[in-house]
Amino acid sequence: MRVIADLHIHSKYSRATSSNMDMLKIAHFAQIKGLNLVGTGDFTHPRWLSDLRESLVEVPGTGLYKPAEMAEPHVWFMITGEVLTIFNFEGETKKVHHVILAPSIDVAEQINDRLSNYGDLEVDGRPTLNMSAPHLVEEVMEISGDNMVFPAHAWTPWFSVFGAFSGFNRIEDCYQDMTKNIYALETGLSSNPPMNWRLSVLDRFTLLSNSDSHSSWPWRLGREANVFDLEKLTYWEIVDSIRKRDPGRLRFTIETDPAYGKYHWTGHRTCGVSLPPDEAIKLGNRCPVCHRGLTKGVEQRVEELADRPYGFRPKGSPGYMHLLPLSEVLSAVLGAASPNSQKVWGIYNELIQHFGNEYNVLIDAEFNEIAKVTNSLIAEALVRVREGRVKVIPGYDGVYGQIIIFPEKGVGVAKETDMEEKKEKTGMGKEFKGRKQRSLADFL
Repeated sequence: MRVIADLHIHSKYSRATSSNMDMLKIAHFAQIKGLNLVGTGDFTHPRWLSDLRESLVEVPGTGLYKPAEMAEPHVWFMITGEVLTIFNFEGETKKVHHVILAPSIDVAEQINDRLSNYGDLEVDGRPTLNMSAPHLVEEVMEISGDNMVFPAHAWTPWFSVFGAFSGFNRIEDCYQDMTKNIYALETGLSSNPPMNWRLSVLDRFTLLSNSDSHSSWPWRLGREANVFDLEKLTYWEIVDSIRKRDPGRLRFTIETDPAYGKYHWTGHRTCGVSLPPDEAIKLGNRCPVCHRGLTKGVEQRVEELADRPYGFRPKGSPGYMHLLPLSEVLSAVLGAASPNSQKVWGIYNELIQHFGNEYNVLIDAEFNEIAKVTNSLIAEALVRVREGRVKVIPGYDGVYGQIIIFPEKGVGVAKETDMEEKKEKTGMGKEFKGRKQRSLADFL
């Protein structure tokens, strides 16, 4: 069975997170998205853990849960959370985010009992802990060998294992003697598998992609995810396939184009300066406008640590597919100001009603079938995104990238849009004739 899993999200108890991130809304939009498995996020927060006990029921023998109030839920939940560790290493302060997976609410409660000694768990759904990364792993794994810890959004400039500002050059320096218990890393929005494949030291780690969503809207939830092929969906099957980096079970990851991420290139948001690695290096990583330090982008950080050329792929690595949320594509093609506009929702709902869920539209739907439901322009836009035939203006220093779906016309611009912000999106285009689409095999 095909399982699409988004294992890293946040609840309404995390900072800068929508108040709509409760269990029923997450489950509702996860089903529309086509997710089979979603991480609960934030299990370290006492109130959220209490909510999980009330709103979820365990699926016997699976280590997973389903919503109690949904008659026939098509999405299950894994108990997950994210924490920040702050510690000193060789005279420098290090700040690293980690994702934790647990096989039950009871185990999560035991983890909380331990972690409460190192920080106030009630302050934030993603708590700050005054402990080292190896100490965190040791505490979590002592409770249960079934638990899993891996670095979150491994390349972002702040709060990541390879972060330019407070990270490391090696995973082994971060986790030290506990590296033996680290089997994966999360690539984050600003990097993808090919970028990580350039580092031979990462060959033994499974590359995971998750949304880190702070909103239940379908252009946030599941924007990055992991696609498994399992005989039976259980917590242990998921974890085992990750530990063994098994491409037979972890088939591929769903990625936004890394240039779409808001830290891909080096730059300075205040001055509107965005630079590729070579140009930033020539300037000594100083802003050419104000001469202050630039925020080093993920592409430049990868370039610093890479020992392979771009294009190398380690043997046995799961594949990947670049996608863009359906709402963002429709917003660009329709010239809507927001993916939350009534104009977008109207066509979005027609496509979901016909194809069942968003991933079916993005991954599986044939050009001609999409065109019948909408029109050939929208169908062509969706196929272009699926096949990576779009132009990306890279994101930098907290600014999301822009994807131009029809670069030959200079229209069809898709921008990242926050619920509180409305960024102009433009573009209509010429009707395109259908042609044979690529199959899933091209991405494995």
